[in-house]
Amino acid sequence: MLFDIERLTLSDRRALARLNDSKQHDEESREALYPLVLRAAAKTAVIVRCVRGIDSRGLHRTNLDALKCALRSVANDETLCLVDGFRLGAFERDQRAVVDGDTKSAAIAAASILAKVTRDRYMHRAAEVHRGWEFETNVGYSTPEHRAAIAANGVSPLHRMSFASIAYQQLALGG
Repeated sequence: MLFDIERLTLSDRRALARLNDSKQHDEESREALYPLVLRAAAKTAVIVRCVRGIDSRGLHRTNLDALKCALRSVANDETLCLVDGFRLGAFERDQRAVVDGDTKSAAIAAASILAKVTRDRYMHRAAEVHRGWEFETNVGYSTPEHRAAIAANGVSPLHRMSFASIAYQQLALGG
């Protein structure tokens, strides 16, 4: 994500000072930051991958590919790409891994907000189509209620079958 801070009012700039790891914000706070991040950003990219693609390639490889795709969309030749926690491996742009990057870099924290809000909004819409799994409240995280819904209803088309969590193993749903 590239910032164009000149587009922002002083009030917007002050609000963006609250940027932090998206998991440190509640849903309301993330939603409030989302339009500010979009206004501040010169370029953004949100890359989405389907569950079956994740199952076939693996989550880590899929995430690396999606991150590379996003960086290619926003970075120019002079950009140093900051990556949260780890290097991307072979990549045509300069990069720096930043451990706990979403707490140390405004760009990484802003990307975290865009990703989490996009995912939460998707899960709220998915809840309307896939009733019974309470995606509107658990947004896909393995909460006790979510595990109970899987036990009662089985898996939905949105569940990754390659996900080898303790919860899936306990439900005999391991992939």
